[in-house]
Amino acid sequence: MDIDERGGDTADKAKTALRSVFTQLMSASKEMTTKAISKLKSRLLLQSQLRSLTEKEELVLQLEKQYPGDIGVLSAFFFNYVKLKPGEALYLAANEPHAYLSGDCVECMATSDNVVRAGLTPKHRDIQTLCSMLTYNQGYPEILSGLALSPYITRYLPPFDEFEVDRCILPKGSSVVFQAVPGPSIFLAFVGEGTMKTGCWEGIVTEGDVVFEPANTELVITA
Repeated sequence: MDIDERGGDTADKAKTALRSVFTQLMSASKEMTTKAISKLKSRLLLQSQLRSLTEKEELVLQLEKQYPGDIGVLSAFFFNYVKLKPGEALYLAANEPHAYLSGDCVECMATSDNVVRAGLTPKHRDIQTLCSMLTYNQGYPEILSGLALSPYITRYLPPFDEFEVDRCILPKGSSVVFQAVPGPSIFLAFVGEGTMKTGCWEGIVTEGDVVFEPANTELVITA
């Protein structure tokens, strides 16, 4: 869906229109949703024999396999389909909908009093609250590549002060120092093995380990 947002009044009308359409879609009955998805699936499977499906159409068929009859299958047409490469990241502001689909990633969330779900999940859903809280801003999200602090460390800075994320890829036999910071830190080991050392602790860390570092503590990592 592409709604022109240029101009103040036009932007407000575009958001109002998108809010109305999206809310009606998400509020549709289970019977209506199942019927619409079934028809869409049949049409796309037929079309796939005549032409190459678009990336979004292929995504819809994939989601239908994972979540048959789920309204989230149809809502995919309202979302950007983003594929992140290793080392890339994106920032989502408050009240922006998103759905994590596949692959491995680190997801960090700033202080929040709730997580509202409405589709592609077996958990509790609150469609009315979700539709009322969204911003309905339109556009493609900015893909972040991070800031290189050293040959081994890349830093990702979201536009708020609650946290930042460092990515460290350390060759075997190399070491790196994480300077002390005013707040606590959490280290996640995704692959390999190494040692971590602070002023009062030293230990071996392997894939899957999580280490909590208190505030104002310097840490040395050796691969």
